[in-house]
Formats: sequence, C-alpha cells, structure tokens
Amino acid sequence: MRILRGLASYPPDLRPCVAALGAFDGIHLAHAKLITTAVARGRALGLPSVVCTFDPSPASVLWPERAPLPIATIEGNLGRMDGLGADAALVIPFTLEFSRMEAEAFVSDVLAGTLGAREIVVGYNHTFGHDARGTAALLTELGPQHGFAARVLPPLRLRGQTVSSSAIRALLHEGDVAHAAELLGHPYTVTGAVLRGAGRGRTLGFPTANLRPGRPLALGPGVYVARATWVGIEAGSGNGGAADAVVNVGYRPTFGENQYWVEAYLLDFSGNLYDRTLRLEFLDRIRPEMKFSGADELKRQVAADIEAARARRVGRAALP
Repeated sequence: MRILRGLASYPPDLRPCVAALGAFDGIHLAHAKLITTAVARGRALGLPSVVCTFDPSPASVLWPERAPLPIATIEGNLGRMDGLGADAALVIPFTLEFSRMEAEAFVSDVLAGTLGAREIVVGYNHTFGHDARGTAALLTELGPQHGFAARVLPPLRLRGQTVSSSAIRALLHEGDVAHAAELLGHPYTVTGAVLRGAGRGRTLGFPTANLRPGRPLALGPGVYVARATWVGIEAGSGNGGAADAVVNVGYRPTFGENQYWVEAYLLDFSGNLYDRTLRLEFLDRIRPEMKFSGADELKRQVAADIEAARARRVGRAALP
C-alpha cells in the first residue's frame, strides 16, 4: 500500500479512484468493512482504491482539552489498513486552517478535484467540513454534480452492540481488553522501544521490559495478560522472539510516582531487550492497579499475578 502524506503528494495515476473516507482510529471491524468495500468496488470498476484519512485526529486539534485518547497511532492504523487490500492511503494533515474548509469545498476540491473519486464509501455517521456540516446525506446529494456515487454503510453490530471507536474506548477504559478485541477484530496493541526504568522489578526478582508512552493510553490502569513479540536491534538480524507477559499499565502508586509506564514481565524469558522494539497484544485483565504497603506485599502480589497469567495461558491452549 502506498502511503501519501498531504494533498500535494497525490499522484495522477491514482485518478480516478474509489475512496474510503474516515478518521479510522483503531481500524475496528466497521472500519475494515468500509475499507474492504472500497477495495471491492475499485476492483469491480477497474479503479484504484484509496483510504482518505487525517492526522492528527480532528478532535485533538479542535478540542485538545477534551479529545478522546487515540486507540492507535497513525502508524498502527496505516499498518492495519495495509492488510485490507487498499492501493493507497492519503493522510491529510489536519490543522485549524483546514478545519475551516466548508463541506462543499472539501467535496469539490479534495474528493472530486484531487482524488477524482468515482465512488466514495463512508459510514452512516461520518461528518466532515467546517462545523461538521458535511454528512453522508450531503455526499449523496452532491455526488451527481461532481461525478461520483456515495456508498453509505449502515451500522455494523456484533452480538447486539454497534461497533464504534467510542464503544471500544469505553471497554478499554474499563480494562475489558477481551471484549474490545472482539469489536476491533484484533487485540489492542502497544508498541515501543524498551527503556531503562528504576530497576525495581529486578530487585523484586521480576525484571521488566519498560515502555514509556508519550501520553496515557486509552487502556485503563491495571495488570494484564499480553503476548509480547520483539525483533533484533537491527532489522533482519533474526534474533527476535515472543513470550507471554504480565503487564502493568499505570503510575506505580506503591512508590509514589506520577510517571506513566508500561512494564512487561516476560514469562520464561531471560535476556536483554533494551533498545529493541517490543509489541504487546493485550489479551485479558488480571486486576486493577493497586497501591501496596511496601515491596514485600507487592512482590507477593506480582507472584500471584504471574500464576494467574500462567493459568489463563493454559486455558487459552485448551480452547479448540
């Protein structure tokens, strides 16, 4: 999949196209349905399929103090898109100036003008343009005069629940990563470089690989079971690996800290992962984050968490 950053980078060979339009945070099942629909329509018409999205998220620019935490990074979202068959992804930088573009101008200048779209696939509740005046209904209305057809997908429901980014964020905030994975179609994932922490885990007998996100995650603080994978320091070195892990997400309240860390204790692993890229797929929650009276109580609880993680690994292995 070709990744295009900015409208000026859009090439002539992708005109005309079938476009999938959306914010696409987390690439959940409804997003995947929207993108694969655009891919299928493109193939049927003999046209390239292009995913049109924005970075940073519109909410983080328009309402930075109350914008929801992202489910995934733009790199993570693009990686998920890459597996859905689209020919290209156009990432439009979202700025305050861009937010003032009227919906009709976005349709005529960007969708029809730059992309040369012949079909545009959107979700039923997608909005765009200044003050979110652009809607699926407006796309349907404006399509004929600009030479495209709007294809509006209805809500996708799974076991009675509408699949949406807001529903997934609520589940992640509660720590229900198993249910969130059902709506996402894949586990909630965090990726980052392994950094040196305070070294307390090693002192306690449970050395951890530490990631420090730039901001708190959509995931609620707590202790989780995850699957960890990593690669060598140099690409293609071949010394990667995988292991189940017990992961603490939060602020380490026992030691009175206020820095946000993701700490992973890898089961049945010994070695040095510093500076390597660690990928954590969250599978289940063991407990919420807790404050303990001291190191001894914390050590006993960590040992219990590890046993709980091993038991759940056995349970997963027993599934058909």
